[in-house]
Amino acid sequence: MIIITTPVHPIIFDSLSEKGLQFKHLPNANYNELLEQITEATGLIVATQITIDKRMIDSATNLKWIGRLGSGMEHIDVVYANSKNIRCVSSPEGNRTAVAEHALGLLLCLMRNISKSNNEVKKRIWLREENRGIELNGKTVGIIGFGNTGSAFARLLSAFNVTVLAHDKYKQGFGNEYIIESTVEAITQRADVISFHLPLTNETKHIANDAFFKKLQKKPYIINTSRGSIIDTKKLREAIENDSIKGAALDVLENEKLSSYSEIENDDFNFLSSSENVLLTPHIGGYSFEASFQLSNVLLKKIEPFLK
Repeated sequence: MIIITTPVHPIIFDSLSEKGLQFKHLPNANYNELLEQITEATGLIVATQITIDKRMIDSATNLKWIGRLGSGMEHIDVVYANSKNIRCVSSPEGNRTAVAEHALGLLLCLMRNISKSNNEVKKRIWLREENRGIELNGKTVGIIGFGNTGSAFARLLSAFNVTVLAHDKYKQGFGNEYIIESTVEAITQRADVISFHLPLTNETKHIANDAFFKKLQKKPYIINTSRGSIIDTKKLREAIENDSIKGAALDVLENEKLSSYSEIENDDFNFLSSSENVLLTPHIGGYSFEASFQLSNVLLKKIEPFLK
């Protein structure tokens, strides 16, 4: 039995059915509901709605593999799963183009005041000089994290005559005629734009902290389409208040359950949402119709060996 706890493209249902495999689709299940049924699962397809921790894994006595629809494995205790001979795979290749396009769209929207001026014109406010924008052409863009989405973002930027400074602690040898392998230190000193494309780990949480923002030399734009906790929200707010950055575009937040906010979280969110140089979108970077198919298709190919 394969349990699927997230919305997926029908190609997954069709493929499993063609192979004569039984599956349950439980897209609205919570942790306890999955825990009650996990013992019958030999395979599990998940996103981020449910944490697959040691308790869940210990209860999954027949589980052979876990397929993560998308990128980022922070909701799965991969080390413990592997210790139980449970294979874990993800499908970050499936939505890298969607995330890269969204990052580029956010950046252009910020630099050219597109969202701000759109809102003004709809209120019959016609301000041209006040919305004079900044061109991306000729700028230096820092990319922190050069995996699937970071490299896809760099490919899109190649059309804009920019210098790309890319840093990845765990990759080398990816530089070319327009990508310079760099350090975070160099990016904070030279970049006009800094875009984060990192998984969330103990190492990367709050990598954009007080020390990071204090090192910035050129008042860059900050883009985050990876995970909200990569950036310390309070320190981002201070950087905006101190005029240390020109603006920020966030597709992700530290806490994306807006109804659960504390008074402090509400105060920070209200500040960001009322700032004209801040763009917020609801974690839709990887949510394109094309990505829906690609994520499922990539995952199917990766779990194919487990299904035989």
